[in-house]
Amino acid sequence: MPDLSLEGSVGAEVGRRVAGVDEAGRGPLAGPVVAAAVVLGREALAGDLVSRLDDSKRLARAVREALYAEIASSADCAVGIASVAEVDSLNVLRASFLAMARAVAALGRRPDVALVDGNRAPRLPCRVRTVVRGDSISASIAAASIVAKVTRDRIMAALACEFPGYGWERNAGYATAEHRSAIARLGVTPHHRRSFAPILEALAQLNLPLD
Repeated sequence: MPDLSLEGSVGAEVGRRVAGVDEAGRGPLAGPVVAAAVVLGREALAGDLVSRLDDSKRLARAVREALYAEIASSADCAVGIASVAEVDSLNVLRASFLAMARAVAALGRRPDVALVDGNRAPRLPCRVRTVVRGDSISASIAAASIVAKVTRDRIMAALACEFPGYGWERNAGYATAEHRSAIARLGVTPHHRRSFAPILEALAQLNLPLD
């Protein structure tokens, strides 16, 4: 389970303000990439919130939603979004880094250091330390993973009302059988990533332009 050990050691080196940073949505065929930055301050640490944090993918939806509400009300947290157009023009990794930079910039105060999930470091206005499987090690990264995941799931559920039939409220734009079948049946929407192979193939089969 994630804890604050890493935050404590890093904070002792560079200052007291440590942010966890993570993203959601690199793999889906549709929708934006969403990143979150979270600084767990005194209010967030006062209760048992940290002991209940975990990698968002390992938590039930209802648990994620409840933890999201607690994080949003007790921590300094912010989100950054990279659009589908940015994913297609930059590639999904660079778009993820852009979303992370936007999330950190939107925090109430710049952190001294950012703990970033993964092994690649985005350019941020502070020191960066990458942490492989960080959402299972660092409480701050786990909190960021929850905020990013819940925010993106809500975006995709809203888009599902605009473009019904793809199951985005359930699959969040990932390449499930339901989603791929809907693409073949209903076509490609403006929210599909045209740089991703399954969408390129669908456009080719429909003889539609790529842009």
